[in-house]
Amino acid sequence: MNNKKCGVMVLCLMFILLMALSGCSSKGSSGSSDQVEIKLGYYSSPTSDAKMKELVEAFTKKHPHIKIVTETAPYNQFVQKLDTQIAGGNAPDVWLSDGVLVSKFAERGAIKDVTSLIEKDLNKDDFYGFDYNKDPKGQYWGVPQGIQVGALFYNKDMFDKAKVSYPTAHWTWDDTLKAAEKVTMDTSGKYADESGFKSKSIKQYGLTFFNITEGWFPVMKAYGGGVLDESMKKSIVNSKENKEAVQWMVDGMKKNVITDPADIKSFKNPVDVFPSQAAAMRIGLYARTLAANEAGLNYDVTLLPTGPNGKRFAPVIANSWVINKKADDQKTTAAWEWIKYWVTNDDVQKQWGDLGEAIPVKKSVANSDAFLKGKINKKVFIDSLEFAGTLDANAVWTEWLAKFNDNINPAFTGEESIDESLQKADKDIQSVLDSFYKK
Repeated sequence: MNNKKCGVMVLCLMFILLMALSGCSSKGSSGSSDQVEIKLGYYSSPTSDAKMKELVEAFTKKHPHIKIVTETAPYNQFVQKLDTQIAGGNAPDVWLSDGVLVSKFAERGAIKDVTSLIEKDLNKDDFYGFDYNKDPKGQYWGVPQGIQVGALFYNKDMFDKAKVSYPTAHWTWDDTLKAAEKVTMDTSGKYADESGFKSKSIKQYGLTFFNITEGWFPVMKAYGGGVLDESMKKSIVNSKENKEAVQWMVDGMKKNVITDPADIKSFKNPVDVFPSQAAAMRIGLYARTLAANEAGLNYDVTLLPTGPNGKRFAPVIANSWVINKKADDQKTTAAWEWIKYWVTNDDVQKQWGDLGEAIPVKKSVANSDAFLKGKINKKVFIDSLEFAGTLDANAVWTEWLAKFNDNINPAFTGEESIDESLQKADKDIQSVLDSFYKK
């Protein structure tokens, strides 16, 4: 009897042990089944690609169950390929979106609404740029990866040589134009405000001026104008304020102290004008410090000037991580882990900030001495966020931008009147808007 009891007890113990081992095995299998692979897409330069891969490797060490396959290319190639991938249903699970394209992806149903994830895991007040990805309904469609905001760059050596005071935060756009005349130099060494100045033979422009972000848009906004109304569905291009702003631009271009479209074509790349020392000033995003630093310029930055009524506007772009609408729950969870790691990890934020390509999104890092130190006043970029705004981005941003440029360039080159150019732009832009929003 006792032997039988002992046998039963032994069998019970063996059964319990087997169950325990089965549990351990099951847990191990579960861990294996919890493994997930996600495709991470981003545009990059060789330097930023190397750093991104370092950060991906550090992330996967902390999250060994997540495998990240990276997909990268230079900006234009990446964006073109991404559109094709989205159409074909094989876009990355999470990708880095240009801030001006987030609305396009959201309104066209390509990315997930991440509002609930943000509210659950992140305090928006700890970061810059979250609201730039918020739609009129209050939904968030991305999490900032890095911030770009505009400032006025100026070459100190050029101002010193011309014996002109440096730009200040108190300047208006009229002050800027007057200073541009004083620092524009022809090939014989004469300045634009001197007799004998050769306006058709410029060695050094006062202000380099091109595209929406680093050209006409911040000036128009400072004058009280813009492109779209608050709904982002109606053009307001043909306005009194925009006419005044464009007149300011045309005046500078006629005097050959501001680069016009024809001048820009003489350079290999429009962004080369300032770092190649062919201009004394430029409107520039934070990323433009890279080229200026590499060129060894003696330069600094200040706030963008105010318009005639004291309004100041800085263009801002929050390049952002977005999640593919087609990502399943497991991939979405893994993608969100990557995004949280990016924005909350101080070391990641510091390393990306040290790269110099963008302002860190985490406020504590962006305002740290470690980030702000250097030969230029980086705090200008932080301060500019107080009056910064987006570029009227919506689902058809690329399309309406092309229409504006096509119509405004003839005004810049003197082929058409300002009134005629703005009227045509207004009509063409509204047509683009209606073709999408009034389907």
